[in-house]
Amino acid sequence: MAPLPSVSDLTVEEYVFPATVTPPESEKTLFLAGAGVRGLNIQGTFVKFTAIGVYVEAAAVDALRPKWASKSADDLETSEEFFKDIINGAFEKFTRITLIKPLRGEEYTSKVVENCVAIWKSAGIYTDAEAQAVEKLKEVFKEQVFPPGSSIAMKHSTTGSLTIAFSKDTSVPEKGVAVIENKALTLSFLESVIGKHGVSPAAKRSVAERISGLLKCAEA
Repeated sequence: MAPLPSVSDLTVEEYVFPATVTPPESEKTLFLAGAGVRGLNIQGTFVKFTAIGVYVEAAAVDALRPKWASKSADDLETSEEFFKDIINGAFEKFTRITLIKPLRGEEYTSKVVENCVAIWKSAGIYTDAEAQAVEKLKEVFKEQVFPPGSSIAMKHSTTGSLTIAFSKDTSVPEKGVAVIENKALTLSFLESVIGKHGVSPAAKRSVAERISGLLKCAEA
């Protein structure tokens, strides 16, 4: 097992993303690849809705090094292929979404589903299995209400399952509330965060900067 790289905590708004976490239903410790705010421009004002942190296994550094060690953070930030290699990499990933503005579960899933379906239709992979996974996702979130400071935790396994957990604060629960066995959903959820049309450019920039630094340290 690859040793965990030395990385720092990150604070997005007032919310701290620790350097390492153990995702729900996992025995693995993942490190913080990057974090940033997600927001929208509404009538000329940038409104911040969530803070998002992306974690990966230590094995990601070795997996990414051959292709990306020579590239700058700017190169990585603008490379769709780099983020695809993270999304599709054979290592566990974890995403923590902490609410800045209050949000109902139905509001959250409507945007997630919209983004995922757009990804699937673009790739020509929107089948009955994906439609069923979407319905299960909606059901899991339907009764949830997320006040500011509460969190949504998503473990993206290497086998293609998405483990979902909820927290009243920024802590990461040991147990999940649901597991959805659908590889397309597991991958596209993360793609909707850091992919080509990712909802958090700040998180993408953070990931590019931190991974670039780790790859160069590994090369030294």
